[in-house]
Formats: sequence, C-alpha cells, structure tokens
Amino acid sequence: MTHNQAIQDRAAFDLVRYANCWEDADILLEALAVKQGDRCLSIASAGDNSLALLVNEPELVVACDLSPAQLACVEVRLAAFAELSHTDMLAFLGFRHCEHRLDLFTLLRSSLSPSAKRYFDRNTKHIAGGLVHHGKFERYVRIFSNWILPLTHSRKTLNELMVEKDEPARLEFYRQRWNTRRWRLLCRIFCSRFVLGRAGRDPEFMRFVEGEVADRILQRAEEGLTKVPTHDNPFLDYIATGAFRQALPFYARAENFTRIRKNLSRLKLFHGAVSDLFASDEMGFDKFNLSDIFEYMSRDLFLQTARLLIENARPSSRLAYWNMLVPREIARHWPDRVRPLQDLSESCFRRDKAFFYQAFHVDIVL
Repeated sequence: MTHNQAIQDRAAFDLVRYANCWEDADILLEALAVKQGDRCLSIASAGDNSLALLVNEPELVVACDLSPAQLACVEVRLAAFAELSHTDMLAFLGFRHCEHRLDLFTLLRSSLSPSAKRYFDRNTKHIAGGLVHHGKFERYVRIFSNWILPLTHSRKTLNELMVEKDEPARLEFYRQRWNTRRWRLLCRIFCSRFVLGRAGRDPEFMRFVEGEVADRILQRAEEGLTKVPTHDNPFLDYIATGAFRQALPFYARAENFTRIRKNLSRLKLFHGAVSDLFASDEMGFDKFNLSDIFEYMSRDLFLQTARLLIENARPSSRLAYWNMLVPREIARHWPDRVRPLQDLSESCFRRDKAFFYQAFHVDIVL
C-alpha cells in the first residue's frame, strides 16, 4: 500500500471530525521540551496543540493535516487569537456563552484563506453554535453526556465526580459510587467498536484495531477517574457535562494567551500527508507532535512513515505520539536510530488527562 492509498483515500475529510484536540498539551510540552529556535512538525487536528507549541517561542511550527475542514478550524483560531481579547475569544469559540458569534466572525473573516471562508460560509451554524462543539467526535461525546450518563448516575453523582479529591478519595468514589453495573453495561455498548467507529470516529479509523474495544476503554476510564485529578481535567469536564465548565485546554487558558498571540506568525499550515510535507521545501525538524496518526495505518505504512520521520529529523530530535487502540512503537523497529525516553514517557502517561489512550511514547533520534 502506498501512502496515497492510505486513510485519505478510505475516509472522508470534508467535515470537522475533531473540534478539539483530544490530547493533553501539558504532557506534550513536557515531553517535547520545545525551546527557542526549534522547528516543530505538528499534526493540526483542530489546532489546539499546534498553538500550544508556540508558548516556548520555536522558530517554526508546521501544522499538517489531510483535512481542509480541520485546517479551517486552525485558521479561525489563529484569527481569534490575533483579533480578539481572551474573553471574547473564549466566547467566540464556544467555551463561554455568546449570542453574537456571527458578528465576531465578520471581524475575523477577512483573515481567512479562500478555502476556509468557503467552508464556514457553508457552515455558519458551526460559528453560531461555538466551534468547539461542532465536530463529529464532540457530537458523539455530547450524546454520551446528555443521554447515556444520566441513565447511569444521578446529577448529584455527576457533580461530585468533578469535585477536587485526593487519590484515595477518588478511588473510594469510583468503587462505591461510580463503577456500577449499569455504568459498565452502557459504556460497553456506547464505546463498542461498532458505535465508536460510526458515531464517534470513522469505520476506516478502526481498520487496524484488534481485540475488544469497550473493555480497554473501561479499564483506562478507571485509571483516569482514580489516578488523575478530575477537578481540573478539561477532557473529563466535556465528557461529563458536554461543555468546558470548570477546566480549559492549555491553549485556551488566560495565562498562555499573550505568549501564544505574540508567536502566531511562526505557525504555518500545510494541507496534506506527512510524506507530502517532506516532499516540499520543509525539511529538518527538531520536535514532532504526531498525535495518534499511526492508529490509522497498516504496519507497512507505519514503518514507511516512521522512516520518513527519522530521515527528516535533526540530531537529538524528539517524537511524541499516542496509541489508543493500535500499538505502534517507532524505537522498537529502529533501535540503532531511535531511543525511547522510557522514564519520561511513563511519567507523562501517568498524568495524562486524556485518559482514554493506551500509551504515550516519547522517542529521541540519535
């Protein structure tokens, strides 16, 4: 299978699949240790973590994605950072209540590329309803929070989930109040391969997944609800309530707004696959945010892509990537070229607020 016969030819990319990056930027930044002068390659998704990389003033961040719709999401975020106050940006994107988002979009529209303008002119409801809520995966999560969770737990229990607790208290709450038979049953149905593939992701994104999906997600949920603090977890906040009510992703926090804003010119968008980027003039990177792109690849395509990454990595470059349901490890296949930073990987993974992933890998190119 060639790269051009990969996921972009099997799944549609004319819609927003992810209105948010469902990956923890806090551990990503710790893992990559971005510094001034670094050149970073980042999978764009909705733009959250590509923007987060700007806080440490790298020379360049290239945000790469197969989907024009996802890149349009990044463009709107860039315009909002450039033109709006932090308060207005939160309201415009959907983190806070707002009744004049279309008026704000009028201020931002001239900053967008023609393709992004066309996308949002056809999808004004995405603007009016708040961009962070209008992805396929976010609709799946809100169905879970609005219809499934109320069948498993009372409003009081749901509210107590997000109350600050130490680890022993979280464990007791999980065992005594949360881990009911109904919770396990409905979660197994809603997080099954069939439902997750069609309602949440795409059946093609599940092609290389082996084994039982729901049980693995349930196991990771137990870790996420007991080992990781719940009160400041934006991913759990959205899963539990369908909104970011008491926790924000890294890029949206007030303390990061000014640092990101002053470095916006360092972020460049690229439409295409990673192999297409390396075929262009952009060569040589120090830091790689690879999201979970290997999840959607056959083993052969994964090896082919990993080889390209290594060949286009500067000495001592770092690669960070997640595995959700498909195990992929670059260092295992190139032990003479790549070394896993095992202690750092495990330390970050234990604190990963995006608790539904099965592994987090940080590798260094020798």
